Order: sequence, then C-alpha cells, then structure tokens
Amino acid sequence: MSIPLDWDAIDLVIFDMDGTLYDQKRLRARMLMALMRDAIVRRSLNTLLTLREFRRCREALAESPAKDFLVAQYAVPATRRGCTAEAVRTMVAEWMEERPLSMLAACRRSGVQQLFEAITREGKRIAIFSDYPAAAKLAALGLTADFVVAATDPDVGRPKPDPTGLEKLLRLTGVSPDRAVLIGDRVDRDWAVAARLNMRALILSRGAPAEVECFESFADALFQPLYREKMA
Repeated sequence: MSIPLDWDAIDLVIFDMDGTLYDQKRLRARMLMALMRDAIVRRSLNTLLTLREFRRCREALAESPAKDFLVAQYAVPATRRGCTAEAVRTMVAEWMEERPLSMLAACRRSGVQQLFEAITREGKRIAIFSDYPAAAKLAALGLTADFVVAATDPDVGRPKPDPTGLEKLLRLTGVSPDRAVLIGDRVDRDWAVAARLNMRALILSRGAPAEVECFESFADALFQPLYREKMA
C-alpha cells in the first residue's frame, strides 16, 4: 500500500502535458478527421503516413536514444518515407504543434484549471515537463505554469524516461526530488523518469501495475487536501 501523499511536504508539482492535461484520444480523433479531409483534397495519404512514422520513431528513440535525438527525430522518419528531414519538420510543426492548438481547450481534462489554482493558492510552484514543445499548448489550455521544460529544448535533447529534462527542472527550481511530485499518464515514461530520480509520481490510469500510484481523475480524493480553506 502506498504512503498517503503529504502535500505540505511538496514544494513543486510537475505535470506532463500530452494525455495528462488534456484528453489525447479525443484530440487525436479530431486531428484524424482533419488529416483525412486534407488527404481527400490532396488525394494523398503522405502527410498522415509521415506523421505516423514520426510518432513511431519518437517512441523508438525514447527506448534507445540516438546520440543526437533532436536531429534523429526528423532524419529517421524522413529516410523511411523517402523525403527530406525538413519536410518532416514542416509537417510536424503544422499538424502536431500548430493546428491542434485551436482544439485543445475542448479537450482539457475536467478539474485541471481548479487544481492549478489550488496548487498556486497553497504557495506551491507548478512546472510542465513534456516530450514535445509545451508553452503554446499550455496557453491554448488557458493554464499557466512557473516553469516549462521540453525534450526539444536545446539543453535537454532527450525524451523521457531519460531524466535530463527533469534534472533541468530541479536545477531551475532549486527543489530536491523528495520535495516534488510528477503527475503524468504513462508508466513507461512519466513514472519511469520520476523513479530514476527517486521522485514520487502519480499516474492518471486505471490499469497500472500495483507498485504505481494511480488516480482516475483530477477530482480524486488524493487532491482534496489542496482545496482546504486557509485558517484565518
């Protein structure tokens, strides 16, 4: 049985972005419709297939990181699709970074904004730790954080579960791992990277292994202490 989380002992709350702060399945369904409409107009599935290859490559690189991840994430799928790395970069920028922004607010997880506000009222800082660029997504969700770090930052260049980005966050904040908690949705990425630094992690999931601390929504009882009224 896990030890109850003492929020008074937490100074920094770190959130994953994709799949945690918004419903990724809902967003992908909407984006798939947009991609299919584009494919019909262009009479080509090239964009959809290239983006799929990019995602597959990203997953593989997280398991076995390339020496230069920031280059390989575009170069590898480009080779497989028979196009240039710049062409892949352009598609990713348009379809994975820019177009989804207008749809994000409708996919935001219930209770996220209230939780962010409660954390701030408690005098704790909020950070975002993402494998993809996150600042624009955060703004589109109507949320604010004290720190935003992504695997694509030039001084990170490593996806989860590599701890480089998490270590950067701890340096920026001056917070030790035992005074922070990471909230994510993937055991193999978010829980695993926190474990490498002996940091506690909470995973949004209903089917994780027994050793992983899970919750089903941001209305879960484990967050309720953050909503306590301040004593006069």
